[in-house]
Amino acid sequence: MPIPEDVTGDEIDKDVRQELQSLPKGLAEDVAKNLVMVARLIDEDPEGAYGYSKVALRLASRVAAVREAAGFAAYATQKYSEALAEFRAARRMTGSVELWPVMADCERGLGRPEKALDMAGAPEVHKLDKAGQVEMRLVVAGARRDMGQLDAAIVTLQSPELASNSVQPWTARLRYAYADALLAAGRESEAREWFAKAVESDKDGSTDASDRLAELDGVEFVDAFADDEDDADEPGGEAAEKVAEEVEDGEGVEDGDLKD
Repeated sequence: MPIPEDVTGDEIDKDVRQELQSLPKGLAEDVAKNLVMVARLIDEDPEGAYGYSKVALRLASRVAAVREAAGFAAYATQKYSEALAEFRAARRMTGSVELWPVMADCERGLGRPEKALDMAGAPEVHKLDKAGQVEMRLVVAGARRDMGQLDAAIVTLQSPELASNSVQPWTARLRYAYADALLAAGRESEAREWFAKAVESDKDGSTDASDRLAELDGVEFVDAFADDEDDADEPGGEAAEKVAEEVEDGEGVEDGDLKD
């Protein structure tokens, strides 16, 4: 797959660069460039990211960072079985528990929420940092919802992290998940309150909390540009009126311009 000229491979994280030092220099550069493309595309073009991850995997399947990137690319394209296999491989190579929550979420994606709940009770969870524990809580709440246990999902999300006024990287997603669960349970006024709190903490737009809040408030967004285009396409629109005026003035129409 083509690599843009502005991608050098130096953009990757220093820890990943260190992992790639086990490879010959030229090969390491090629792998690094493909990993950069995975990171660049994974949000806006998951299929493209997946393609680059497969190239990196073909070049360096014994590098944990490559297996992890391949896992996230597969996860982004909902290839959960493949993602789980890659995450397991990366974990075997590193011994890290960091991927445990996303592995559990893959079990959900495969229609096995009970397995995700089993993983939530495993010793690995106690080794997770705060961010990992919050991610695990989100996965457990999702698994409960998969099983139709809405009240249990709500209780799962009620945590010190949710109650805290401190804004952390996970705060917006945690508040959003709680609001969404409340709404699913028919607790609309509470849901609105928490969607509003999610908006306050979502500085980078990682959720659509503002849209959900507007929807609850009955606000409808109108695309003014689309309306203008529709007017131009209508026989009685502004474009048609302009042509009519030019014809009346004898301007804007040459021989052969009007056809049956």
